[in-house]
Amino acid sequence: MAKRLLIKGGTVVNEDRKFLSDVYCEDGVIRKVAPDITDVPPDTRVIDALGKYVMPGGIDTHTHMQLPFMGTVAADDFYTGTRAALAGGTTMIIDFVIPPKNESLLQCYDRWKKWADEKVCCDYSLHVAVTWWSAQVAKEMEVLSKEKGVNSFKMFMAYKDVFMLRDDEMFHAFKQCKRLGALAQVHAENGDLIAEGSKRMLELGITGPEGHEMCRPEEVEGEATARAITIANQASCPLYVVHVMSKTAANAIIQARQRGCVVFGEPIAASLGTDGTHYWNTCWRHAAGHVMGPPLRPDASTPGFLMDLLACGALHTTGTDNCTFNANQKALGKDDFTKIPNGVNGVEDRMSVVWEKGVASGKMDPCRFVAVTSTVAAKIFNMYPRKGVIAEGSDADIVVWDKEATRVISAKTHHQAVDFNIFEGMRCHGVPVYVITRGQVAVDNGEIHVVKGSGQFIPRPCFSDIVYNAITQRDEANKPQAVPREPYDGPVIQIGKQS
Repeated sequence: MAKRLLIKGGTVVNEDRKFLSDVYCEDGVIRKVAPDITDVPPDTRVIDALGKYVMPGGIDTHTHMQLPFMGTVAADDFYTGTRAALAGGTTMIIDFVIPPKNESLLQCYDRWKKWADEKVCCDYSLHVAVTWWSAQVAKEMEVLSKEKGVNSFKMFMAYKDVFMLRDDEMFHAFKQCKRLGALAQVHAENGDLIAEGSKRMLELGITGPEGHEMCRPEEVEGEATARAITIANQASCPLYVVHVMSKTAANAIIQARQRGCVVFGEPIAASLGTDGTHYWNTCWRHAAGHVMGPPLRPDASTPGFLMDLLACGALHTTGTDNCTFNANQKALGKDDFTKIPNGVNGVEDRMSVVWEKGVASGKMDPCRFVAVTSTVAAKIFNMYPRKGVIAEGSDADIVVWDKEATRVISAKTHHQAVDFNIFEGMRCHGVPVYVITRGQVAVDNGEIHVVKGSGQFIPRPCFSDIVYNAITQRDEANKPQAVPREPYDGPVIQIGKQS
């Protein structure tokens, strides 16, 4: 495979600007970005990008490959999942290590990393979930952040008795994140209310997928989002809200940022590209195929609302929460919606969905597209400028994007291992013609050429500037001060001696 690559005649698109330029890559790194590059070795492969955009590869901030969950294992493993990611223009994923309660975070991290290292076709990194709390967990968080390249930890407010933390446990976890310079993440839903709502739906004889949304309505997500922000703010800890699915949750983030809270919001391909009306479809398989947590919202204006916020900078990144289950797996809940494995696809289609709903619709320009699909994630998770930018010295993770081309999304043609696609039939403008990972052409004019296990783990140091500069400044400015006053020397009542 070619070690040298020259992309000629394209328009480079970065977060801050776009400009005509060639891009020369060697040994997996961008070596030169300049017009009319000609002085390259004779064995250099040349890609004609005339009329195309040359953009940083996408970074999916939220995936669950081969996740053991709800009695089964996600259909897409680290091979099929990252192969599909590359097919869609994503060159890096950040997956989640999710330990069962009372299991060592370090042991689970090692297990997940082994799974990934054997299979990934693109670069990856790992968030780690905190699903229980103890002094051991706090110590292991420190080891993970100082020795294992982890700078983000996720807390669940849902999945009661499985992953959910109580408020006091979450506060201690947030305090530990702050001490380590890590970013706290939260799955924001009120687990107690969901548990009660689920019982009520089943008692009413509602066993189908519509019960999933009705037992965890929008206000349940909004309440938990506001509560998580309050707890994080009291810990002076930055917060990243994963899979923002509703207007109420998004508004809680906006209002908190207006108050000076350091909080980031991550809508996902699903919440930007479709809605929860599908839960009422009369085909059980179709309805169950959309079951995820938090659920898609039946308010059909929600995707456009979230895209508007993403376009203007009120929300920040785009993930997918890619966690796929086939029909026979979803059927575990055929008689009880609480047993339907939660999860949908997205890792392959995220870039096209965001382009179609964001850029092609006129809501954002190509520079903002690069920001929300790559650059802001690289900055928040402290991988910039290695990732997220077309610049000399950055990794050669590149997408040559044809903004005029179109494709129709379908489970019949996608590259994921799952038999269903929540975006079925969506016609998207914007197609990745070439996708380069670490300088190697993985997608070559529509043909996929990947190497199993060729991706690398990307360690992420703590104290990301975009996350912690504001926290440091705020702590310094708002440090509590005692009021100087004369000591009180008057009488003091004696408790228990009143007559």
